[in-house]
Amino acid sequence: MSKITDSQTTVVRTERGLSVFGTRITLYQVMDYLKSGWHPELIRQWLDLTEQQINDVLNYINTHQNDVEAEYRSVLQEAEDIRRYWEECNRERFEKIASSHPEDDPVWLKIQSKKAELAMA
Repeated sequence: MSKITDSQTTVVRTERGLSVFGTRITLYQVMDYLKSGWHPELIRQWLDLTEQQINDVLNYINTHQNDVEAEYRSVLQEAEDIRRYWEECNRERFEKIASSHPEDDPVWLKIQSKKAELAMA
């Protein structure tokens, strides 16, 4: 792994992209939480980062905002492309699964009711 900057060894570039040194946590994961409105302290606790690590990550994101944001958008686009590819590859299977549940199956009805309650349907 190589350092991104001389003064900051917390953020490194790995085969996964920009990451927190010594972890499998990417800056893109941190960005997901930030964009969802999570407070940095909650992100720190959730990802089991030290205060120094989260501060370094936030500092890196702020210092290199344009580059990080562009790379983040690229990662999101790639993930969406992969999702669409696999969804299309399995379209027939999904349709078969969806049609295999009779409308009067009590378990199926209970699941559908819960999904509607959670606004997932």
